[in-house]
Amino acid sequence: MPTPILMPALSPTMEKGKLARWLKKEGDTVKSGDVIAEIETDKATMEVEAVDEGTLGKILIAEGTEDVPVNETIAVILEEGESAADIKAAAKPSAAAAPPPPAPPHKAEVSEAPAPAAAKGNGGAAPSAAPAPSAGKGNRLFASPLARRIARLDGIDLSRVTGSGPHGRVVKRDVEEAKAKGLTAPAPAAKGPALAPAMGDEEVLKLFEPGSYELVPHDSIRKIIAKRLTQAKQTIPHFYLSIDCTLDNLLALRERLNASAPKDKEGKPAFKVSVNDFVIKALAMALIKVPDANASWTESAMVKHKQADIGVAVAIPGGLITPVVRKAETKGLAQISAEMKDFAARARARKLMPEEYQGGSTAVSNLGMFGITNFSAVINPPHGTILAVGTGEKRPVVRGDEIVIEQQMTVTLSTDHRVVDGALGAQLLGAFKAFIEDPGLMLV
Repeated sequence: MPTPILMPALSPTMEKGKLARWLKKEGDTVKSGDVIAEIETDKATMEVEAVDEGTLGKILIAEGTEDVPVNETIAVILEEGESAADIKAAAKPSAAAAPPPPAPPHKAEVSEAPAPAAAKGNGGAAPSAAPAPSAGKGNRLFASPLARRIARLDGIDLSRVTGSGPHGRVVKRDVEEAKAKGLTAPAPAAKGPALAPAMGDEEVLKLFEPGSYELVPHDSIRKIIAKRLTQAKQTIPHFYLSIDCTLDNLLALRERLNASAPKDKEGKPAFKVSVNDFVIKALAMALIKVPDANASWTESAMVKHKQADIGVAVAIPGGLITPVVRKAETKGLAQISAEMKDFAARARARKLMPEEYQGGSTAVSNLGMFGITNFSAVINPPHGTILAVGTGEKRPVVRGDEIVIEQQMTVTLSTDHRVVDGALGAQLLGAFKAFIEDPGLMLV
């Protein structure tokens, strides 16, 4: 039986992707480990490797095709002795390969478990960098399509069912046993007022003179950004706190550190620390000092993080991405600087791995280099906060009844009010300000 190659899930949240390029053509011989295609997600371009040997019999999805659903058959591999006549049957995706429906934000997710990793168990291809998530991990529940269908028809609450299948997957017999025990789903919560519908395309376009505009179709990055920002604003109760930080001590220390950096034979310094590197370090240490603010929200519990993983917004063509500096509180400024330079370069080339931009408990968005003095950023779930950083500028400040000129910047903390209330957010900003204004404390 020919082996179908399925559109891989390159991250736990991926639903669709773009088939950017085929690196093999029909009739080519492929071996396990050969890179056969490039898949483009909203964040990165990833290589797809073959895990079966044979001949690439038929390409079903052409290069450049966008919005290809996860688990859709994109090509077929023929094994020795098989011919094109066998392709038609293999090209039909089975019910077991149907992608799970997307779960609403902040809810336990019910979806299909990934097949066990075997030569033919994953559709003949696997991403070279991002394995599928393990079943039963965290709040994520996995169930077979038949189990989901029976549970839906019989009103069974799958979140209360213990799976007996591979990796804790819920199968038919588990649902039948749950039905016998009366584990029915709870009554749906009362719906709040419906949101006003957005203006349709035609409603928008008729407001402008024909010929006075051009239409640029949304790419996958912009679609995902729009979806996530809408979800964030609709589901996260934002509130904002701002504070001014004096930078004179920080800038003096930065100048000394950069001047002392060792140089190679060509005179190139080993590191060049930026103000943003100080911001990342200061926010990480502030989260460790105020641990209750280092948290994420779920419907069932508060997720208290034991380390400070700081996402940093990086602009890329068509949008932005947020690579995460892990355990930033344990890293020196030079190491943070080196990581950020590497992240930024690979982000713009769309070469970041999913584990490099997923997770984290907070983020930094710095528009100071563009001259922006003050702004509020949108929280990127599962983060509980995000810090918006404005430009450093000379300002008149009253010190001891005298007006002095200091270099200052304004930062604004956006918080998820379910996670961080006003007093807690103020404590976090106070700790951050202390580290920024006396940066030697970060070096102890």
